[in-house]
Amino acid sequence: MKIYSQFKKEALKNKKIKAGYAALGPEFEIIAAFIKRRLEKGFTQKELARRIGTKQSAIARLESGAYNPSLDFLKKVTHALDARLRITVSGR
Repeated sequence: MKIYSQFKKEALKNKKIKAGYAALGPEFEIIAAFIKRRLEKGFTQKELARRIGTKQSAIARLESGAYNPSLDFLKKVTHALDARLRITVSGR
């Protein structure tokens, strides 16, 4: 993760990238949490996919932010990662 954090730090120096990142904050937080947990468990994308009965490409799309997964899919991934999914809604 050190390489990613260095890249992120450099990328966020660009004002357009920083604004886009802020707008997509919740999506990036979810993606980063899934990737971090998958790596902590020592799973490849292929292994995680096998555990939830899908293809590696579905995990790649999830981790790239290329599509909006269903809540059911997120629950499956969370369960396979031995994690807990918490969603909150609050006032501004």
